[in-house]
Amino acid sequence: MQQEYDAAAVEQAAQQYWRENDSFRIAPGAGEDPRRHFYCLSMFPYPSGKLHMGHVRNYTIGDVIARVRRMQGDRVLQPMGWDAFGLPAENAAMDRGVAPGEWTRANIDAMRAQLQRLGFGYDWSREFATCDPGYYRWQQWFFLKLWEAGLVERRSAVVNWDPIDQTVLANEQVIDGRGWRSGAEVEQREIPQWFIRITDYADQLVDDLEKLEGSWPEAVRTMQANWIGRSYGVEIDFALVGRDERLSVYTTRPDTIGGVTYMAVAPQHPLAREAAERDPDVATFVNELQRSGVSEANLETAEKRGMPLGIDAVHPITGETVPIWVANFVLMAYGAGAVMAVPAHDERDHAFATAYGLPIRPVIGPDTSGPADVSEGAYSDKGIVHNSGEFDGMNFEQAFNAVAEKLQAAGIGRVRKNFRLRDWGVSRQRYWGCPIPVIYCEGCGAVPVPESELPVKLPENLRPDGSGNPLAKHSDFVDCSCPKCGAAARRETDTFDTFIDSSWYFARFASAHSDTAMVDEDARRWMPVDQYVGGVEHAVLHLLYARFFTKAMRDQGLLDCDEPFARLLTQGMVVAPTFFREQADGRRQWFNPGEVQLDAGDRSQAVALADGASVQVGAIEKMSKSKNNGVDPQAMIDAHGADAVRLFMMFAAPPEQSLEWSDAGLEGASRFLRRLWRLVHEHLAAGPVAADADPAAEEAASALRRQLHEALRKIDDDVNRRQIFNTAVAACMELLNAAGRADGSRPAVHAVVRELIEALLRVLAPITPHISHALWRELGHEQPVIDAPWPTADAQALVSDDVTLVVQVNGKLRGRVTVPADADEEAIIAAATAEESVARFLGEQPLRKKIVVPGRLVNLVV
Repeated sequence: MQQEYDAAAVEQAAQQYWRENDSFRIAPGAGEDPRRHFYCLSMFPYPSGKLHMGHVRNYTIGDVIARVRRMQGDRVLQPMGWDAFGLPAENAAMDRGVAPGEWTRANIDAMRAQLQRLGFGYDWSREFATCDPGYYRWQQWFFLKLWEAGLVERRSAVVNWDPIDQTVLANEQVIDGRGWRSGAEVEQREIPQWFIRITDYADQLVDDLEKLEGSWPEAVRTMQANWIGRSYGVEIDFALVGRDERLSVYTTRPDTIGGVTYMAVAPQHPLAREAAERDPDVATFVNELQRSGVSEANLETAEKRGMPLGIDAVHPITGETVPIWVANFVLMAYGAGAVMAVPAHDERDHAFATAYGLPIRPVIGPDTSGPADVSEGAYSDKGIVHNSGEFDGMNFEQAFNAVAEKLQAAGIGRVRKNFRLRDWGVSRQRYWGCPIPVIYCEGCGAVPVPESELPVKLPENLRPDGSGNPLAKHSDFVDCSCPKCGAAARRETDTFDTFIDSSWYFARFASAHSDTAMVDEDARRWMPVDQYVGGVEHAVLHLLYARFFTKAMRDQGLLDCDEPFARLLTQGMVVAPTFFREQADGRRQWFNPGEVQLDAGDRSQAVALADGASVQVGAIEKMSKSKNNGVDPQAMIDAHGADAVRLFMMFAAPPEQSLEWSDAGLEGASRFLRRLWRLVHEHLAAGPVAADADPAAEEAASALRRQLHEALRKIDDDVNRRQIFNTAVAACMELLNAAGRADGSRPAVHAVVRELIEALLRVLAPITPHISHALWRELGHEQPVIDAPWPTADAQALVSDDVTLVVQVNGKLRGRVTVPADADEEAIIAAATAEESVARFLGEQPLRKKIVVPGRLVNLVV
């Protein structure tokens, strides 16, 4: 055995063995394999060209779980692929003057090599990219199936339009009314869009969250429920002064109706548009709001802005006139684009009323003594109704029912179940995406592409130049014949939202070898995914769309499950300190942590190594290029080896918490692996040890074996039940220390050290697979360690001749005492009272009570 640990050579040899033996390939079908199927999946990456530490952490966690389950006897599927379509590839291609497909596929090759260098146990035979026609063919096919089922429709929708880039922008891409990339003033346009009716599944999407209790993080289930936003409220029609029409609003708090002092509508609301036509000031203001593109995510913090429309509504209970304003905090996409404002009991309404001097009328209080004081802010809790005539003194439920009944009797109100969720707009006016399989004929209208003509292939040789979607200018793609009448027609040039690409990829992985169906029997066999791993930033939309797609595929007879992911682990971010120097122009020059030297380990003082000038310490933040606090995984692998990087990732923090990068921590992981290698080398070098009779050695061996199996019991619980791996690694480090202290020259101890080493290698094999593979072979095993059984505690080894008990005096910890395991109560009390640290607190006082909890504690009451 080589004396020194050579990480690069060890890792190359292990990976070559796995490659040559197809160690992680899962053939289609189950065959005669009786093992339980376990599907482990990490969210597949966007091929940006380079892995970042967030990727490494995500995929290491998933790989560890998959390898553990394999060692526990499961047939484990762990695939990998690429979420390859999207706007970033278009922008990168424009910057480089290449086609997005060329850029994307080069990035895939680079990132695949990096993943393989880290030793992840993927079934690469199932690899695909979402830009492969063989993948998106079935996406197009399923879209047509949803169309047949009445779940697809085309209708106009208002969008943010960038007139320079000739594309639709998300609200978050509109900055101060201008396109994030072009800087052009954004226009509000109403254009035809394709929608999938996800709202038809809204109730299921909420109700089925109960099935995920205990297996999904509670915070994620809550975010899903809040996004869908099922609520029960009252739809109320407000009459308009001098008009026949009514303004309808929806509220979940009809108990506050007495506190309505104004109404607010969205800039796109018909009343706002009408007012803009007759009032130039309103027109200017509405256009400004429409250009600003404030997203719902920013509404709570954005400055509240509005303008009266000169139109009044009639309060349905009091008959008072209520002014109607256009406001930037109302979105047309939610409700009817109008709200009844109750500033005393809604923080947003309160802020707006305060800014514009509108009345604030409190009508809810915590008790019967009167309404709440709202001088400092809104009182939004449910309580007792006041200042509301016939509803005074009612609690929320009573007032809800009474107001609803009164309005319903008057024909101006009705109880409604409502959802915050809206239908999924899937059209994107962009090139690098899956083509929407629709043909437009002047006579026949929108016609689905026949199944026999799928896939509608995206020409990959086009180079976007920023002047609109190049598909629209590519006649070879656009010009076609109508499938119905044969007349000249044109193809849809919009492409799908890339969330569609990632909404069913997990099912395709399970059927990746099938060329004749979207999914086959293998998908029914493997789905749902047993363990899904990914960032919490995808907790809402990706998971919501994946859940919807799974239910829709079930209803089309393609899957048998209701949910896509049986168990979800959302890992925290990888973060690092930031360092900067203020420049003369007010901007900050950021320094990479590798350029900075900490003074005496004090992070509040630092100097830049480049020139010795002082730099300031910023916050601990997510690794990013903009803050120059990223760490290149490849550089760390080259310096320390993949196993050291993997070990650090699993040891530095529990999976769900943020992990702070530490060069010292990575060096510590590397030292641990070198010590492990040395231990095995020294153990093998010692060779067989001659037998002898040594009671002391037998006792030492028994104690070491008990420590080993106590650690195995804890590790098994941490890894399998709690999914907390850092404590399992800590236990391995303690075992390595114990083995290093043991006197291996004694036969009994030597044998237990061997048992400890073999157990340690099996526990570490999922985390540090390369060194474990090599050392397992050095110990003489023909079977690779990936196929060795997961070690479990031997109950017999946990039996001890002695037991240590906690000793309390009057309920407070005062000492510990070790007694024979079979000691009776009298002997335990005698030993406890004789313990010096306990006797000090007993003094000469008589014992009033003696409590012994076997195996745990003694409590002496004086």
